[in-house]
Amino acid sequence: MKWWLKTLILTYLSFLFFGSFLAVGALWTGILEKSFPIISDIEIFLYYFFAGAIGGSLRHLYMFCSHYMKDGLTDYREWIMYIFYPIFATGTAVIAVTLIQSGLFLVEFIDYKDAPLAQISIAFFVGFGFNRFLNKLNVVSKNLFKSDKNDKESESKTSS
Repeated sequence: MKWWLKTLILTYLSFLFFGSFLAVGALWTGILEKSFPIISDIEIFLYYFFAGAIGGSLRHLYMFCSHYMKDGLTDYREWIMYIFYPIFATGTAVIAVTLIQSGLFLVEFIDYKDAPLAQISIAFFVGFGFNRFLNKLNVVSKNLFKSDKNDKESESKTSS
């Protein structure tokens, strides 16, 4: 991988990581809401979004630096992962918290007066473990939407 591409990816991941912390701080203090009043309608989702961004960018910063130190950045297909996975992690974190709050995963959050700390923590972990969460979501989806045909086929295989 060329040095300028490594520099670009490192700059991007660092900007996403530190910028998300600044955005959470701006949300917490109300600076963003003063500038953009519409933010108050989606503020809670922005917390989850930025927590997912912090988790996703932290994981990929770690992966990028560890691969760089081991001189393992030779496959050009990998740079796509460093660019897009943190972005995917942000939306996935919002969806994950929404799914949990809906009761689908049988987990309840404790409400705090100042902020939804448990939800923000889950959003961070989903961002950090984006691939693992998608694997679990795939299993849940397969189990939730099984067709009768698949049920009958699996029953016949186990009884044979």
